Amino acid sequence: MFAMLNRAPDQVSWKEISCDGGFCLQGEGGAGINCNVFSLGNRFPAYVSRDRFSALKPEEALLGVVAESSSGKRLAYMPAVPEIDDSLLKRLEETDLLLFDGTFWSDDELIRVQGGGSTARQMGHIAVSGSDGSLRKLAALRRPRKIFIHVNNTNPMLEESGPEYAEVRAAGWEVAEDGWSLEL
Repeated sequence: MFAMLNRAPDQVSWKEISCDGGFCLQGEGGAGINCNVFSLGNRFPAYVSRDRFSALKPEEALLGVVAESSSGKRLAYMPAVPEIDDSLLKRLEETDLLLFDGTFWSDDELIRVQGGGSTARQMGHIAVSGSDGSLRKLAALRRPRKIFIHVNNTNPMLEESGPEYAEVRAAGWEVAEDGWSLEL
């Protein structure tokens, strides 16, 4: 899967990281971004092979990252979130920019669209909508700029003229688009 990141020589430099640990991304001139990594869940995605699965730690199945710039600004990157608890809410409230799992609008989205399959929760994603969805569970967050990322092409919030998109925008969220550049 990650072969696409290695199309050009020295395009990627791989480094082992561990859950509940940190690392520093070094930029030109020695400026760095400190990253704190933590577990969001223990269910590996379906594409992880049995051999690879047996060599990995369950707490590293789904990871979140909070990156802090030299200015002290913090970005939370959460592409796959199975649940939102008080610990995660506290962590997110301390960030300036939140990039959050917007994969599915509803828990049964793929089942309705494809006529079968897994629910969003079974795949390690909390749905955006519903009484236990991320839109409601994160409504009290006031500090960070909130952007949904990792949006599946079946998610109706991608339709800018639709009611789902209007609901997301009314709640103070944005839906990421290809090509965006964000400054922290």
